Amino acid sequence: MKRIGIMTTGGDCSGLNTVIQRLYRGATLRGWQVIGILDGTDGLCETPPRIIKFNDETLPIEAARLAGSFLHSGRAHALNFETAAKFGKVDKFNKQLRKSLLDLKLDAIVLIGGNGSLSLAWCNKEIYAGLQLVCIPKTIDMDIPLTDKTIGFNTAVQQLTSFCDQLMLTARSHHRWFVTQTMGRDCGQLALNAGIAIGATAILIPEIKFDVNSLVQHIKSAPTDYGIILVSEGISLRGHSGRPADMISRKLTAAGIVNRTAYPEHTQRVGDTTAADRILAARMADCALHAIANNETYVMTAIKDCECKTISLKQFFDAGEVTQDPHIPGVKTSDSYVSPDDPLLNIATDLGIYIGETK
Repeated sequence: MKRIGIMTTGGDCSGLNTVIQRLYRGATLRGWQVIGILDGTDGLCETPPRIIKFNDETLPIEAARLAGSFLHSGRAHALNFETAAKFGKVDKFNKQLRKSLLDLKLDAIVLIGGNGSLSLAWCNKEIYAGLQLVCIPKTIDMDIPLTDKTIGFNTAVQQLTSFCDQLMLTARSHHRWFVTQTMGRDCGQLALNAGIAIGATAILIPEIKFDVNSLVQHIKSAPTDYGIILVSEGISLRGHSGRPADMISRKLTAAGIVNRTAYPEHTQRVGDTTAADRILAARMADCALHAIANNETYVMTAIKDCECKTISLKQFFDAGEVTQDPHIPGVKTSDSYVSPDDPLLNIATDLGIYIGETK
């Protein structure tokens, strides 16, 4: 009988509870024992490690649709990769993680995380030596290489779309524009997808240079005197500082364009998990369990050309743009961005949406 652990790390999103519940259900049908690690690596740094033993009442099916993580994803000020690096305790931290995993006597661990968590797992793979490590990608940023989908992204797009749908009504009532700032870090996928969904007048993303004067002229020549301008949090404006939406808003105001800013903030990371994300969670959970049954390790589940399969963590890491982690000295992260040939860019242009200087 295998003994597997499940933990969620990094930022939360919708779909985490779904994949946890599906993993538990599939594992118990195989006769395996399942434990949940609370607070991710934070929980592993405590003595004894903070865990919960799953049973059929732990996470009922009707609660699996809820946002957030039943297992939690870490606490402020706890010892983690970032704080360990900050205080020169990396070796101590890694040894504690290793010891806790050995004490738990696991055969396999399923790590559900974003590109930072998965990069850390690969760069510190000796921590997981001797047990199977299977990763499942989740993030609202959609910045993980080699997978066409990540758990939580679809729900985040829906949440942002719903938020902007309501803004559009008050925008119309007052003949005004709303500069709405999205999450996504340095990847523009969330803004791009939601922008297409709502029919935004402009979408500004980190991957594409834009000209403020061109943006202003586009707004002034729009067929309506109201609408939504989606601004990804990762954009920058030369010579200006502050929140991106504020910077753009000030430029529009100076040009005589009536506007307000709006910040959906963490509402993008919550909301009942959409059917698409629930199905994705089920597919990836099933794929992860098959990987464990087949004795695979250091792998990640991925959707490619509609097929759910595993790829090696090395493939994932090498496929992206490897950059220095901004919070952890000496550690690198593999990132994926909006591709220049993403079909949504052409669709935006064809629909008259200002997307930047694409030509």
